[in-house]
Amino acid sequence: MPLDVSPPAEAGDDAAVILSRWSSLAAPALRAAVETLHPWPARMAAYAFGWAGRDGRPSGGSPATGGKGLRPALVLLCAGAAGAPADSALAGAVAVELVHAFSLVHDDIMDGDERRRHRASVWRAYGVGPAILTGDALLALAMATLARVPGPGAAAAMERLSATLIELVHGQAEDIAFEGRPWTGRDAVTVEEYVAMAEAKTGALLGCAAAIGCLLGGGPPERAERIAVMGRQLGLAFQMTDDLLGIWGDPSVTGKPASSDLRRGKKTLPVLAALESGTPAARRLEEVLAAPLTGEEELELARNLIEDAGGRRRTRERAAACLRRALHVLHAEGVGGPAAEDLAVLFGLLLDRAR
Repeated sequence: MPLDVSPPAEAGDDAAVILSRWSSLAAPALRAAVETLHPWPARMAAYAFGWAGRDGRPSGGSPATGGKGLRPALVLLCAGAAGAPADSALAGAVAVELVHAFSLVHDDIMDGDERRRHRASVWRAYGVGPAILTGDALLALAMATLARVPGPGAAAAMERLSATLIELVHGQAEDIAFEGRPWTGRDAVTVEEYVAMAEAKTGALLGCAAAIGCLLGGGPPERAERIAVMGRQLGLAFQMTDDLLGIWGDPSVTGKPASSDLRRGKKTLPVLAALESGTPAARRLEEVLAAPLTGEEELELARNLIEDAGGRRRTRERAAACLRRALHVLHAEGVGGPAAEDLAVLFGLLLDRAR
């Protein structure tokens, strides 16, 4: 029976409302999938999604996925833009969100992040071993969910997800390797290297979400390839705005400590773009970054120098350019209807996050 899809956004609707409307369609199926796991990892997965507290009791989290729900929404929107009912891609939406959750659980372990969405990360709440097991369970469940989908687009969707997982590992490996490289000199990470890493780590999964939606919605593989480009550009814009929030974000909004990326010495676009500017502020920033940033005065100085060297502005400009490319694909494909309209509105949500 087709899902009861809400009507398209009215003029003036907030993009977050549209996002919640579409992502919430996948919520019952996502919960049902998680409940098939062994009770222990299922309990930790419910915590990861924001559905339950550490003790397993319902927490009153998001009715959608406990997070922003961008990826499942993108799957369903691309199926709708292909002219198919939303439930044709429901399993794809669930699978992609399970992969995203798996990646966050494992990323927090690798990065040592103790906070996620305003509370302890899974590894901090339950321990490293249980958190690894939970991530593994989510990944296995994602593959099993998509493998059971019937129809002509299912095999191509499964192949797409498998290839994306390899690309995610590649991007994460690069991100970790970057942390051991210097800020300046011959071995310094360049902006273009960063963009390639971000496309693999973040852009690939959103490109996969868009392509799977198209494939399960009955779209041909060649169209799915083009739609994937839209998702990748959307993912790049998402990562770039995340980088801005990692330096200037409000902890009450981001759920993480202020300037967390600077404290860790993480190679993010605002810093790399500032260092490549060749300005006096960039040269001073090189000196400041030569030692770990721990105190608030040092962090404030670094933030100001990144701003003065144009790192914040250049990151916003690159994110905006990615969104324009994503919109170009949408328009070039000639897709229309409520789903396509909502997709266009959602693109603006990303830049709003960092303004």
